[in-house]
Amino acid sequence: QVQLVESGGGLVQPGGSLRLSCAASGSIFSINSMGWYRQPPGNERELVARIMGGGRTNYADSVKGRFTISRDNAKNTGYLQMNSLKPEDTAVYYCNAQIITHAGRYLEVWGQGILVTVSS
Repeated sequence: QVQLVESGGGLVQPGGSLRLSCAASGSIFSINSMGWYRQPPGNERELVARIMGGGRTNYADSVKGRFTISRDNAKNTGYLQMNSLKPEDTAVYYCNAQIITHAGRYLEVWGQGILVTVSS
């Protein structure tokens, strides 16, 4: 099967930076899109950013100009560079990918989530 593993989270002070990574593994033929979602404490999960196969991106208004999503197709890995972090960015961040397997199946896969805490 296919799995996503996030890394790079942790505690950072306001104004600081973190880079999240999402490594996809398994029977992957292609990845149509990769995205990052987050779920702040007591709130619903929300889209942060998404990158399509051709490189087109979209961002939540709250992170535009501060976060950058990218992907390395050769490594089946996605990234989220987060700069100028604010306390309200504190959340569990989830990686999401829309994948075509070698068997021709379409899968939507989620990572296990990684905690980002922005606090002084």
